[in-house]
Amino acid sequence: MSHEEHSRSFIRLLKIMTKLRSPQGCPWDAQQTPETMKTFLLEECYEVLEAIDKGSPQAVCQELGDLLLQIVFLSQIFEERKHFDIGDVSNGIADKLVRRHPHVFEGVKVENMEDLNRQWDEIKNREQGAQTEKSGLLQNIPKALPALSRAQKITDRAGRVGFDWPDAQGVVEKIHEEFHEFKNALNKNDAKEIEHEFGDILFSLVNLARFLDIDSENALQKAVNRFKTRFEFLEQKLSKDGRDLSTVPLTEMDKLWEKAKDQERLPDCEKVKKD
Repeated sequence: MSHEEHSRSFIRLLKIMTKLRSPQGCPWDAQQTPETMKTFLLEECYEVLEAIDKGSPQAVCQELGDLLLQIVFLSQIFEERKHFDIGDVSNGIADKLVRRHPHVFEGVKVENMEDLNRQWDEIKNREQGAQTEKSGLLQNIPKALPALSRAQKITDRAGRVGFDWPDAQGVVEKIHEEFHEFKNALNKNDAKEIEHEFGDILFSLVNLARFLDIDSENALQKAVNRFKTRFEFLEQKLSKDGRDLSTVPLTEMDKLWEKAKDQERLPDCEKVKKD
């Protein structure tokens, strides 16, 4: 699709959104506010991530459209309030991309990814100016982020200024230390301290993920999805035999669980045959 075709398709979307918000449009769309749109925006972000995990380009395309709708919708609301419009949004991010990529647009030389990250942080700090100095290095990380993602961003920021372990082994030793403290809290049966030490274990594990270039949020999502798939396999097998899950011995469920794990290793065509 050419740039002209892109422009026509985007303008079409903008016109539809304007119509939906007009007195001749949809009452539901007209009633929405930035506050009511927050939940939809978050849901659409997660649906894009799920589509990416599925590996379906068609699903990703559809979910990106739903996410784009949220951006256009919110921009339309703020345009009606005379604050900004979608053009300001587009130009703002375009200007930011040019500013933060002088190695692309201005011929500035960078030697490696470390230089690239340092350059990005320096430009970002200059943009934020006195506000950054006042609020601190970690203050502009959104509190609404999922806890694992927020922890990883915080440790990454701290690490960039040298507040970090020299290598992953140091983090592994810290995890062992935190787990020892967690066991002591369990022995004391102190609920508040148990929660505290459990949180420290999670935080240390996220720090290790960062050292290993693992996205901790993504890793946990995949683990949850694996558990869900295996559990559903177990349910389906028992249901076919007319048996109730709650009456099956744990040892038998463990065997089915192992079969579910074996299924994951098979090609998709083989899974169909096995079923």
